[in-house]
Amino acid sequence: MRILSIDFGRKRTGLAVTDPLQIIAGGLATVATSSLFDYLKDYISKEEVEKIVIGEPRKPNGEPSENYERVRQFVNRWKKAVPAVPIEYYDERFTSVLAHRAMIDGGLKKQARRNKSLVDEISATIILQDYMESHRRI
Repeated sequence: MRILSIDFGRKRTGLAVTDPLQIIAGGLATVATSSLFDYLKDYISKEEVEKIVIGEPRKPNGEPSENYERVRQFVNRWKKAVPAVPIEYYDERFTSVLAHRAMIDGGLKKQARRNKSLVDEISATIILQDYMESHRRI
């Protein structure tokens, strides 16, 4: 079963997913946040998803960021509507910075690095990769 991650944004949301063996995290899509709920329900109807990991938006000092309340509302809605697929928070601080760094290190031109959808998808992938590494079975 897969693990899916969400980099929740006010307008756009980046998504990433593991392979069925949960070895590799890869970008899935960037969707309009307004259609995220329906997109996820459709996706889990086609793919087996063990859990969802959602970036917990916090300021560098650890306090909730302005997006925290929107994320919390989405999580509560998901838990009520789809309790069979648990959703949990994971610290997302600095993922956008890391996504930009990955794009630079990957040789993407400045124009490509301005693609906010790509940044969101890479951020979701970083959240998922970090989550997997922190839960790696020894």
